[in-house]
Order: sequence, then structure tokens, then C-alpha cells
Amino acid sequence: MNAAAVASAVAARDPALQRRWLGLLAAAVVLWPLLVLAEFQPWTLFDARSLRVTGRFLAEFVPPRHDAEFLALLARETWRTVAIATAGMALAGLIALPLALAMTERLSVSAVGGRMARGPAWLRQGVRAFTVVLRSVPELVWALVFVRVVGLGPTAGVLAIAIAYGGMLAKVWAEILESADAAPAQALLGHGAGRLQTWLYAALPASANELASYTVYRWECAIRSSVVLGFVGAGGLGQQLDNAAKMFAGGEVSAILLVFMALVALSDRVSAWIRRGLA
Repeated sequence: MNAAAVASAVAARDPALQRRWLGLLAAAVVLWPLLVLAEFQPWTLFDARSLRVTGRFLAEFVPPRHDAEFLALLARETWRTVAIATAGMALAGLIALPLALAMTERLSVSAVGGRMARGPAWLRQGVRAFTVVLRSVPELVWALVFVRVVGLGPTAGVLAIAIAYGGMLAKVWAEILESADAAPAQALLGHGAGRLQTWLYAALPASANELASYTVYRWECAIRSSVVLGFVGAGGLGQQLDNAAKMFAGGEVSAILLVFMALVALSDRVSAWIRRGLA
């Protein structure tokens, strides 16, 4: 069988083959100038000098440092990291809840039985624009701002997570509430219930699993963020990781990374436990 016959047989088995190849070609044409603009040069990782430094650093990862003094420091900073993430998420929830309720059209009394009134509609768009501002600035930038305002320490990290995650939670909570069954909410609103009552007794029970799952996921992200924020002086595991990396202390770096992975695994189990409890 010649090449043309083989190509014809393959095309007969997979009619979308040509479209896929054209899609891959188009993606390559688009991505190549982007990679050039980003100065993406992965081959520098395989430079002889880079390989020597990397090998030496990774060799120090084993064994992780585990003396009593360091473990006590690690436990204290781990607890501080969890506290930063949890406090930041609590404040983010306080920011996000009224914003999410204001953005959710299904909870609007003025939208019952028809189109939302102009005033509430403009207010809803204004709240949406405000949440865009909150979540468009990365928490790392917020942390740099708050470090200048309140000084070094966990307070800057808590405020940075609260502001950035408040916008994220508000957006996703509103979308989850909008996607829930509208009938119970419309029934309560039609009988004179307010927005908060409708949320408590109609929208929240129908969306509790999704809201809890996403919130715990964001708490997991907040733990990761609090580690990153430590690099700009917000305390916690991130600051210790920054110090250890600067000193090329591979044993300390590996111990901190192991604790970090344990925290993420713990948050995953907490999420599963909450979902089972709400089921």
C-alpha cells in the first residue's frame, strides 16, 4: 500500500484529522511569537554551569533538616501561615458576601416578574466593576502596598488576601447562586421575602455544596498565597523558605516544601469532609 493510500485510510477512520492538524499549525503560528516575546529559553536549564549548581542544590535536599530547634520553628511558622490564610479568607468572606448578594440578579426583588429596574441594574453593574478592581490586582501587589502601610509582618498578608480574594469569592459565589434552581428564590421573593431571607432559605441550601467546595479550594489557594507573600515580608513559611533558598540550605528548603505539601493535602481532606457533611 502506498503513502497516499495509507493517508486516505487514516482520513477515513478519522474525519477530523485534517482539522486537528490545521488547529495545531495555527496554534504554533500564534504561540511562537509569544514565546519569543516572553524570551522563553528553556535550554539555559541544561547549561553546564546551571546543571552543576542545580545538582549541588538538589543534593542538599536529602535528608530534610529535622533537628528539634528547626522543627519547633517550622511548627510555629506553619501555624502562622495557616492563621494568615484563614484570617484573610474570613475577611474576604465578609467582603464578598454583600457584594455577591448585590450582584445576583435572581435575588433581586425588583426583578421579580420581569426586567430588573434601571436603578438596581446600574447598582449591580457598579458592584461588578468594583469586584473587577479588587481581583485584578494580584495579592502580591496588595501585600507590597500594605507592607508600606502597616509594616512587615502577617497583617500585610492578611489584608492582601482579604482584598484580592474578596473580589474572587464575590464573583464566583454570585455565579454559583445564579446557576442554582430559580424556582424557590422566585417563590419567596414573590411572597414578600427580602434578599437576605431568600438567600438564607432558598439559594443557600440549593448551592451549599458548590459554595463550600469552592470556598475551601480558595482557602487552599490562600495557604499557597500566604507562602508566596512571605517573600515580601508577610511572615510565615514563605519568609523561612526565602531565607533558606538564599542561603542554599537545601535541607531546610525540602523540609518546608514537605510541610507545604502536607498543608495542601490537609485542605483537600477538609474539603472532602465538608462536602460529605453537606450531602
